[in-house]
Amino acid sequence: MTALWRIGGKTDVRSSFGGVERFGLWESPTGLYFFDPPREGDSLFYSRFYAWLKSWRLFDTETLREEFFMAAARISPDARVLDVGSGRGAFRQCAPQDYTGLDPHFADSAIAPGVRNETLTQHLVTNESSYDAVCCFHVIEHVRDPKALFGEIMRAVKPGGLVCVSVPHVASATTRIPNVLNNAPPHHLTWWTKNALIELANGAGAVAESVENVPWGKADSLIYWMARLSPIKCTDVYYRADIKWYFAMLTSFVLGALAFRLFGAPRQMNEEGAALLLVARRPAAAEISTG
Repeated sequence: MTALWRIGGKTDVRSSFGGVERFGLWESPTGLYFFDPPREGDSLFYSRFYAWLKSWRLFDTETLREEFFMAAARISPDARVLDVGSGRGAFRQCAPQDYTGLDPHFADSAIAPGVRNETLTQHLVTNESSYDAVCCFHVIEHVRDPKALFGEIMRAVKPGGLVCVSVPHVASATTRIPNVLNNAPPHHLTWWTKNALIELANGAGAVAESVENVPWGKADSLIYWMARLSPIKCTDVYYRADIKWYFAMLTSFVLGALAFRLFGAPRQMNEEGAALLLVARRPAAAEISTG
């Protein structure tokens, strides 16, 4: 995996991996896929990897994800909103309410007011049960303990408040691309199914209202075309040190980038979509006391 990152992503991951060269991918009874050992990317990894993505115009912290609009449609105009792992604050454009974003990596270059250089753990010291809605877009797959993070999200939202969480999923276009680095440690440590998200919500005492497929948009449609045009489609093996797999990954990128420039986002969402969006609520105080 270290060599794959060095060759394919021009990124040295040794500081994050701590000497680990081989990872296992497991499926839990809930439907959650997880890598073991769960090595999170450190600041050095993210600075190098996202710089490489930007150099290829594959990453833009200002791009509006489709799940932003889906979540914003559920939030009332007078809500107090917390955006966990906000990046530079792009969601603020979709949520004109009282907005606070948290991101230790991107707060210093935020494009919106209200983004703080804080972790959720730090923020909870003085802001527990303070928010009408808490959103967390493509963050929990990056942490070694998504259950603990979701528990903190539940502590941040008021009783009866809304929680929106989006994640990469399996099976999906991303998991069909051979050796795709964006979906591997130390970047992504977990892949999700609808049942795994429901179990995550239930385990924290949340009431899951829905788990929806997210339509393809500008932020992720390159992946759609890469999966369609890859000469190898992964099913139960996703990473392999094989010249054919390296070639398939390169081919899918070149052809996918061309198709994306020519056709953009697909006009219709297939049954999978680009991601999953969990919409849940913290039980109201009356429900907690009687339940």
